[in-house]
Amino acid sequence: MDILADIGAHWHVYATMPLIAALIGYLTKRVAIEMMFRPLDFVGIRPFLGWQGVIPANARRMATTAVDLLTRNLVDPQEIFSRLDPEEMVKELEPPLLKAVEEVTREVMETYQPRLWELLPTRAQRLLVEQVQAQAPAVVKRLMREVSANIDDVLDVNDMLIGAMVRDKSLTCRLIREVAAPEFKFIARSGIWFGFVIGLVQFVAWALTKQPLIMPIFGFVTGFVTDWLALKMIFYPREPRGFGFFRWQGMFQKRRQEVAADYGALIADEVLTVRNVLEAVLTGPRADKLFAMITREVQRTVDQQASIAKPLVALTIGGRQYQEMKRAAAEKVIAYLPETVKHVESYATGALDVRNTIVGKMQQLTPIEFEGILRPAFKQDEWKLIAVGAVIGGLVGELQVLLLLH
Repeated sequence: MDILADIGAHWHVYATMPLIAALIGYLTKRVAIEMMFRPLDFVGIRPFLGWQGVIPANARRMATTAVDLLTRNLVDPQEIFSRLDPEEMVKELEPPLLKAVEEVTREVMETYQPRLWELLPTRAQRLLVEQVQAQAPAVVKRLMREVSANIDDVLDVNDMLIGAMVRDKSLTCRLIREVAAPEFKFIARSGIWFGFVIGLVQFVAWALTKQPLIMPIFGFVTGFVTDWLALKMIFYPREPRGFGFFRWQGMFQKRRQEVAADYGALIADEVLTVRNVLEAVLTGPRADKLFAMITREVQRTVDQQASIAKPLVALTIGGRQYQEMKRAAAEKVIAYLPETVKHVESYATGALDVRNTIVGKMQQLTPIEFEGILRPAFKQDEWKLIAVGAVIGGLVGELQVLLLLH
C-alpha cells in the first residue's frame, strides 16, 4: 500500500519515467547517427581529446570496401567500356576533332616548316589540312578499339574510385547516408519505443527500491540496449523469418530493390561518372600508356601524309628535326585531348549505362554480399556508437535523480 500511496502522491514523477526513457532512447540514437558522419575533419587536441565522424575518419577503409564490392561483384570495366561504339564516338567527336586537327596541323607546320608553309597557296594549305582531317576518324577508331580491349592498361578503376571518395569525404558520407536513410530513421524512432518499455521497468524498480542508482543504471542500459538492438534489427535476420502470420527480416535486406536503385543512382551520378573516368584516364597513374598509344598513331599519320614528300621534307628540315616535328604533333594532340573528349560525355554516359548495370547486378548478390554495402560503415566502430549511447543515457539518468530528489 505504501508503494501505491507513493505513486499516487508523486504520480507526475512516475509518469515522466517512461517518457524520459523514451527521450533518452531517441536522443542517444540521434547522437550516435550524427557521430558517424560529423565532423568531417578532426576537432579537438590530438591524441588526447577530440572526435571525427567515424566514416570520415575511416574514409579510405570505407572507400576501399565499397570499391572492392563494386569491382568484384557489380562492375566489370572490360565489359562496361566495350559498350562504347567507336563509330558513335567519332560521330560525337567530329566537330571538335576536326577543329583540333586543323589547329595542330597549322601550329606544327608554322613551327617546323614556316617558309614552306608561307609559300604554299591558301588552297594548298587547306588541302593539306583536309588530308590530315580525313585520316583523323580512322585514327580515333583504332585508338578506341585498342583502349576498349585493353582498358586495364590505361585506367586503374580502383585507384580512380578510391581517390575520388577519399578526396571528398562528404561523398563517402553521402553514399552511406542517402542509401541508408530509412534505416537511420528507424534507428532513431526505435529508440523511442525501446526506451519507453525500459522506462516502464524503471518505473517499477524505482517504486520498489527508491535507490538513486536505479536512474543512471537504467539510463545506461536504455542507451546501450536500444543502440545495440536497433543496429542488429537493420541487418538481421538476413532471410525472412516467421511464426504463423508474423514475419520479419532485417530492414536493409527487406529493402533490397529500393537500396539497389538508390545505390546505382549515387554511384553512376557521383562516383563512376564519365567525367571522373576521363580525368583518371588522362591524369591517372596509367595515363602514360594512353599517351604512348596516341603518340604512335599521330606519328604514323604524319609519316603517311609525308610519305611522298618525305625525302624532300627530311632534306629541308633535317632528319632529327623531322622526328621532333612528329613528337611535337603528338604532344599538341595530347594537349587538346581534355577539351575535345568533353564532347562525348553525354553519349558515353548513356552507352555505359552504369546505373542500370549496378541495379541489375545488385539483385543477384547473396544476402551476405548485399549486407556488405552498408555493414562496413557500422561493424568496426559500432561499439563506439553503442558506448556513447550508454554513457549519454547514464548521464541523463543521473539528471533524473537530481530532479527527483531536489
